[in-house]
Amino acid sequence: MKNPVILTLDGLTKRFGDVIANDAIDLTLHRGEVLALLGENGAGKTTLMNMLFGHYTPDAGHVEIMGEDGVVQRLPAGNAQAAIDARIGMVHQHFTLAENLSALDNILLGSESLLSWRRNRRAARAKIEGLMQESGLIAPLDEKIGALSVGERQRVEILKALFHDARVLVLDEPTAVLTPQEADSLFAALRKMVDTGLSVIFISHKLHEVLAFSDRIAVLRHGKLVGQLTTAKADKTQIATLMVGEETTLPTREACEVGAPVLELNAVTVQRENARNSLNKVSLCLRAGEIVDVAGVSGNGQSALAQLISGLLRPDSGSIAISGEVIAAPTPKTMLKAQVGRIPEDRHHDGVVGSMTVAENLVLERLDQPDVQRHGFLRKGAISDHADALIAAYDVRGPGKDARAALLYGGNIQKLILARVLETEPLVILANQPTRGLDFGAAGEVARRLMAARKRGAGVLLISEDLDEVLSLADRIVVMHDGQLIEADTRDRAAIGLLMAGQAA
Repeated sequence: MKNPVILTLDGLTKRFGDVIANDAIDLTLHRGEVLALLGENGAGKTTLMNMLFGHYTPDAGHVEIMGEDGVVQRLPAGNAQAAIDARIGMVHQHFTLAENLSALDNILLGSESLLSWRRNRRAARAKIEGLMQESGLIAPLDEKIGALSVGERQRVEILKALFHDARVLVLDEPTAVLTPQEADSLFAALRKMVDTGLSVIFISHKLHEVLAFSDRIAVLRHGKLVGQLTTAKADKTQIATLMVGEETTLPTREACEVGAPVLELNAVTVQRENARNSLNKVSLCLRAGEIVDVAGVSGNGQSALAQLISGLLRPDSGSIAISGEVIAAPTPKTMLKAQVGRIPEDRHHDGVVGSMTVAENLVLERLDQPDVQRHGFLRKGAISDHADALIAAYDVRGPGKDARAALLYGGNIQKLILARVLETEPLVILANQPTRGLDFGAAGEVARRLMAARKRGAGVLLISEDLDEVLSLADRIVVMHDGQLIEADTRDRAAIGLLMAGQAA
């Protein structure tokens, strides 16, 4: 690498009680370089970036950055303003924008002194328009954020960092809610800026993006830096092995005999205040032994579809049937009795009761069973034994069956939910974003479990925005846009992306 080192993380260490989140991390970033930062959930990526940006104070080590004059300065620990002044920008996975303000106002937030008598919006607009022209990141400046697409919001977030003249840009899962075309456009714009000297630290679970966009890869495992690779010489298997400490492969989809319909939606309409909670004459047939994926950009009706199948919404018109029997008034209880298993999108909010123990969460949907309770009294011994068996079978790691479920990290909460749902062998499995935010190893385990359920004859309805997951798991693909379903008769990534954006493939 001919370009000079612009950023140095020297021995950064952070402890939370007895847990070492980062253990003496040494890392450098060159000018005009894209560094991909990878690792399993809980590996320490976010903690490391929070120390870089001044949100956390390290217990040991420091951050150094080279100024434009070539002089290296040490950043004061735990000082976010110092990081901003050093022109470090951070774009979080979840947007931090005010939806009732325009894109322009969002970009300007925090850039003006409270002592200023007037706002120089004309100069600010001119600077932003110049940035858009140089970078290719185009956003409607006068539109309110609430009216923008997710791709446009992502551009606003990055423009906000560039408006503050960021020389180092940290991106956390920047394409999590983008179509393939939006992701390609974003990377093309970023590459243009990298070629002019911008340095990027890029966190992602999508290995194809990492291999396509980064120059170098750094891998964390259990808080330690375990390896660095030149991207041009790396492959997915090599990266995954570094991440999990052993060779890992994703399951492959095998041919499977398809049976009778287990879930049928017939012209279902749900009218709500917006597209996120509405369905427009949706028809769908899911058969035993198949995985049907509902692909689409978040906010196009997937939430309403999931709530309908979970029994949380009732259709305004149309019908829903399980194994040929129409469910007249869907409720969570009736859907459970009809053998519908639910893996919710928000595993923390909807998947577990954080204040209850792991063992109690594992029987939440079986409280009417005689092995769980008798005459209204819980059978704690049986519940404990049940928890031991499922924790072992699904490799749920953490503080133990008697600890609060809230103490489990994301991947293990998902394993808990999978154990609770799949042990009952449901006829229909609703898997709503089942691997979102999970690392390579945890995502592979979820995929293996869904494949096994399909093989035994369950019908799996997979709702996912991750096209890699869609293409590897789905037997059939339908695309949801504006509350409607469109059958995708292709497995071409670009064509599916166009359908997700509401355009003909």
